[in-house]
Amino acid sequence: MRRSEFLRAVDAEFGSRGGALVEDLVLRAVGGRTAAQALEAGVPPRDVWLALCAEMDVPESRRYGAGRLEPRRR
Repeated sequence: MRRSEFLRAVDAEFGSRGGALVEDLVLRAVGGRTAAQALEAGVPPRDVWLALCAEMDVPESRRYGAGRLEPRRR
């Protein structure tokens, strides 16, 4: 997962409150940092996404592959 995919996934799952969650919610699974701090510290976006999902009780069926664009057609 790239950072851009992370941001799309946050927007798709949390809508207008996504930005506040990324900036303010402390995630235990990434060292007690916010998602923004974890990304800045070099934690892979996929790990941050999964930590955010776990903290917010997002169903597992919506955690994987989120934020990915459809492959380009040739």
